[in-house]
Amino acid sequence: MSRREPAVGPEPALPPIRKNTPANRALHPDRPWIRTVRILVGLFVLAALVQKTFDATLPGNDVDIPQLYSEFTIHGNLVLGLVLIVSGVRQRSRLPLWWDHLFGALVLYLVMTGIIYVVLVAPPGEPWWSWDLYWPQMVHHRLAPLVTALDWLLVTRTVRGTWWRPLAWLGYPVAFLAFSWIRGGLDGWYVYDFLDPTLDGGWAGVFVATAQVLVAFLVVSAIVHAAGNARVALAAGRPARPESIRGTTGVAA
Repeated sequence: MSRREPAVGPEPALPPIRKNTPANRALHPDRPWIRTVRILVGLFVLAALVQKTFDATLPGNDVDIPQLYSEFTIHGNLVLGLVLIVSGVRQRSRLPLWWDHLFGALVLYLVMTGIIYVVLVAPPGEPWWSWDLYWPQMVHHRLAPLVTALDWLLVTRTVRGTWWRPLAWLGYPVAFLAFSWIRGGLDGWYVYDFLDPTLDGGWAGVFVATAQVLVAFLVVSAIVHAAGNARVALAAGRPARPESIRGTTGVAA
């Protein structure tokens, strides 16, 4: 958009869009349809959380509210629901630059939630492709991972992640593991069976399963990071050299 043209459409991206302008403006996060989808999915994710919370108060449920809110799935979906709603309500230019890095972390956590559910948590015999689940489970383990991944791949972004971003994203999963073992040691309840040393295999089995999960997190983290930067490259091009940044006076998208 030249400086003489009136400001029409979404607010300029920061850093600015420099490539594939028509497509990237069509997929700009301030587009009404993108903001609407984010708000609706965010509300749906939180509604599923409310349903799970209510169900945890019913007699005979296998988890109570403190146990429910100790689950990785609940943490990720709670934050995701809030982030999607805020992303839909506020213009991207009014959100901090690190907002995209936070969203990328949630993509990692929700995609891994879906993978871990299929591989380690789902009832035996449940097909990985099935959407015929208790509806909050469907929302948290199928819909939320799919929507966040598509948002990350399709919606225009111009904030590039540094090489260490995937490692930073692993901070929360590692802290969650420590929390889960401390909590289980105190009251004997472990969030997931593969973290429970009282089952067959003991601590050796737990460490093997945990190592496999952490490797999967690292691999998926690197993939999410690379995909995010590839999407940025489609809108902002290659990162500018320091000398070119110092000589830039500002270019509108």
